[in-house]
Amino acid sequence: MHRISIPDTVLDAIRRQRGKLFRFERLVGPRTALVVIDLQNCFMLPGMPVEVPTAREIVPNVNRLAAAVRAAGGTVVWMKMTLEGQQESWSVFFAGDRRRATLEQLTPGALGHELYAGLDVRPDDLVVPKTRYSAFIQGSSDLDRRLRDRGVDTVIIAGTLTNVCCESSARDAMMLNYRVVFVSDANAALSDAEHNATLATVFRTFGDVETTDQVIERLVTADRELPAAGATV
Repeated sequence: MHRISIPDTVLDAIRRQRGKLFRFERLVGPRTALVVIDLQNCFMLPGMPVEVPTAREIVPNVNRLAAAVRAAGGTVVWMKMTLEGQQESWSVFFAGDRRRATLEQLTPGALGHELYAGLDVRPDDLVVPKTRYSAFIQGSSDLDRRLRDRGVDTVIIAGTLTNVCCESSARDAMMLNYRVVFVSDANAALSDAEHNATLATVFRTFGDVETTDQVIERLVTADRELPAAGATV
């Protein structure tokens, strides 16, 4: 598991800006989605092209979050990076760095494209392909529409890589006016330095950064009075 460290200077700046550390003291279940980014075999299994060893360590926390969100009446979404047919539209990125093995493993039908077997995926969960690092950027997926159709205004971000697809998704979700919670011990990168840099960036500007335990503690069900959509509580 990553050794988490957010500089005191960042935390102090957040307190000065907001008057408190956390924006969102309650997460209302029916308006909340856990968005799990790319916990596919390509990133999870030893020897795969983009193996992230720490990603295997976060699986118990991801499963705990999924169970808690479901119990609170929320939505669980499993995003799947899908690069089939995308090489031309990513031509700048792939020029001189074609990464054939990654492209092949992130194609439907390949072992690498499948969700990791240790994840607690349920029939009522959403499984959504995306074609860009961000799940929310225009043209990547239909996630934004599907969440809005369900009345979701809060997204909890977990998955891998912390500083690539997860951070990209958190940034774009905030700019689409979602309340963003980024889970410090349910995201995984290739190093503590990369992981912590993203935590500081997200916390400073794009949302709250909390542990799995904190997120679960903040979840409430529809049995309580709901704040107005988009309100900060």
